[in-house]
Amino acid sequence: MNYVSTRGQAGTKSFEDVLLAGLAGDGGLFVPETWPSFAPGFLESLAGKTYQEAAVEVMLPFLGDSMTKAEFAGLVDAAYARFAHQAVTPLIQLDQKIWLMELFQGPTLAFKDVALQLLGQLFDHILAKRGRRITVVGATSGDTGSAAIEACRDREAVDIFILYPSGRTSDVQRKQMTTVPSANVHAVAVEGNFDDCQALVKAMFNDAAFRDTHALAAVNSINWARIMAQIVYYVVAAVALGAPQRKVSFAVPTGNFGNVYAAYAAKRMGLPIDRLIVGTNSNDILARFFATAEMRKEAVVPTYSPSMDIQISSNFERLLFELLGRDGALVEAKLAEFQATGAFGVSPEIFAEVTGLFSGTAVDNPTTKATIADIYKKTGTVLDPHSAVGVKAAERAAGDTATPIVALACAHAAKFPEVVTEATGVHPALPPHMADLFDRPERIVTLPNDLKTVQAHVHGHARIGRN
Repeated sequence: MNYVSTRGQAGTKSFEDVLLAGLAGDGGLFVPETWPSFAPGFLESLAGKTYQEAAVEVMLPFLGDSMTKAEFAGLVDAAYARFAHQAVTPLIQLDQKIWLMELFQGPTLAFKDVALQLLGQLFDHILAKRGRRITVVGATSGDTGSAAIEACRDREAVDIFILYPSGRTSDVQRKQMTTVPSANVHAVAVEGNFDDCQALVKAMFNDAAFRDTHALAAVNSINWARIMAQIVYYVVAAVALGAPQRKVSFAVPTGNFGNVYAAYAAKRMGLPIDRLIVGTNSNDILARFFATAEMRKEAVVPTYSPSMDIQISSNFERLLFELLGRDGALVEAKLAEFQATGAFGVSPEIFAEVTGLFSGTAVDNPTTKATIADIYKKTGTVLDPHSAVGVKAAERAAGDTATPIVALACAHAAKFPEVVTEATGVHPALPPHMADLFDRPERIVTLPNDLKTVQAHVHGHARIGRN
């Protein structure tokens, strides 16, 4: 298995190289050179397997010859040993057609744990084999940061710097990042929004001298290994609901398009997915694209679901690469147009292709809160605001498909207690391992939205590349 860049100028790379690089040298994102496909009988063979056993089988084709199956199985077992539920990503039935997949059973209570706990194990394995050290740099709108920090903390071969928008995460999300005492962890509040943080990270990777000096690596969903790990829970859920004999649809709350792109990847591998329903909040660039065939950036507005307060969806580039016939030059031209004008469109033919699988819907703050209240009243299930967006998206699509719809619950309600309490009258408690979170001292560094300033901070604190 080799990988190529969505910009077409980075040659082919192995899984190990892609894992450690994150972003391609030409500024693009890595994707498989060819998509693996499920062999006849493969999905049926997963029935009755544990999540870990299924994960090994689903992900193995992406690894090439980087490790043995037994070695990988050990990393997978270690990654999910700390999850609170034996099923790792359990399914709950909400009504006759809609199911909820709980992706927040990991140590930081967010779906990012499913991929990042494995990513930390992969980093350790590959770096030890190569005798190398890396500097992880990432941007977060809330949940990626704490999950990445938890995965990388105290690892001898890794320093991690997470940029988050100052004042635009929940208190729980912020404290999860700023209260970690590990010396290799650096949480940086940036005076700007998430798109600014993401742009700073991309700029650091695109500065070849800086990238090479500090051996930068990525934990955002620009890192292919993140997408690879997320494919698994779509497969596991679909098999549990009757695949391959029965098609399944998924309603995915998303801002950066990485989570729903993993579902697309599962579809490319042969998972019988009927519809992919993209749920956004009022930052509805994706919902508008699936309605109009135009990707047009608007100002970011704060919402109850801050992890989706995004107007530049990085992972959409991977889908665009496929839609444009894997023509890296065309992808680059579209993205240059977007950067210059704030918008780009696709042809009617491409739009027809993409809407054959995808649809989008936007869920505003009042509807988010009403959904939390309604689901609690009907089922007793307490949703966080991101999960509520997914459930509302599923409800709106339920009449358009005969298949069961799995809505993704991406975070624990305790991460967003204010709106949940207002909606339900119930204050969601943090689990015991986080009960003292608000008593822990914070380590806060606030920096302006300035590349040179942020680079100087990384240079001054990373253990590799320091003068």
